[in-house]
Amino acid sequence: MDCESLTLRADGMGRRAEEFVERATARARLPLDYSVGSLRVVDRVVDGLRRGGAGREEVAGTLLGLGAYVGEVLVREAGGAWVDLPDAHMLRSVFGYPVAVRMPDGRVWNPLGRTVNRFEIGTKESLYLYFLTLHGRRSAGPRRLLTPHPDRVSGKAC
Repeated sequence: MDCESLTLRADGMGRRAEEFVERATARARLPLDYSVGSLRVVDRVVDGLRRGGAGREEVAGTLLGLGAYVGEVLVREAGGAWVDLPDAHMLRSVFGYPVAVRMPDGRVWNPLGRTVNRFEIGTKESLYLYFLTLHGRRSAGPRRLLTPHPDRVSGKAC
């Protein structure tokens, strides 16, 4: 764990994500709108960092900003909440960070570590797919059933 991660606190992660978005969108006009779909953009940004050949330490600040952004998508889109992990908590040592996102069902996820994994391992660690496969997300509400078109109910051609 680096020195910067020791200063991470749950109550500052949303702001950290916002600051990252401000910097990133000012330079590259990236469509980072905290939507689930924007995680595909994050995947591409991480791919670009990998192609650039930089080591993890060289891009640690960017990865931290991207991880904060991913976590903030979990908060806004899935009903999660940033939480501080106590010093002696097992997940703190497993995750490698003092903060995580707790989902509505109580499960705790590690968007900061997952973003680093995306950088180190590659496309198999897609952040977009990470969101789609998360357990414990808030329900999106009742799904709207599609009603068949009146001319197609009978199966006869018009």
